[in-house]
Formats: sequence, C-alpha cells, structure tokens
Amino acid sequence: MQQQNKIAKKFSGKYFMTEKVYHIYAKDQCIYHSLSEEKFSEIWDMLHKMVELLDMNISINDLSYEELYFNKEAILNSSH
Repeated sequence: MQQQNKIAKKFSGKYFMTEKVYHIYAKDQCIYHSLSEEKFSEIWDMLHKMVELLDMNISINDLSYEELYFNKEAILNSSH
C-alpha cells in the first residue's frame, strides 16, 4: 500500500515523487503525525470507536485530519 502514497508532481519544470501523509488532530492539537494511509485508516477508526465507547472530554466532532504531500528528496537536498 505504500506505493499508492507516491505521486509524481511537477515543480519548477521537473517531476518529483511526492508522498502522502496524514496528521490527526483532537481539538486542533496534533495527536498523530506523518502517518501512512494504512496507519491513518487504522488509527482514525480506532479513535472514533474509543470516543464513542469511553467517557472522554472530546467528541467525534473534535477529531480532524490533514492530508499532506511532500518530497523527501527536495527536503533532504534543500539548503538551510
């Protein structure tokens, strides 16, 4: 499934392989970051079940996620 997270994107006239990752938030605070699609699905489902079963101070509406694309090569080769 890792291969499905890679997408070719064009930046500055060149194509780079980008990867998709997910961050999960509870009440706007990041609680999981840089998850693969497979891990994201597992954790997202688990969180929804936990919130429903346990008496927690958050609701399902407090959970959100962000989908990000990045290029490892560009990050590793960038100047600081």
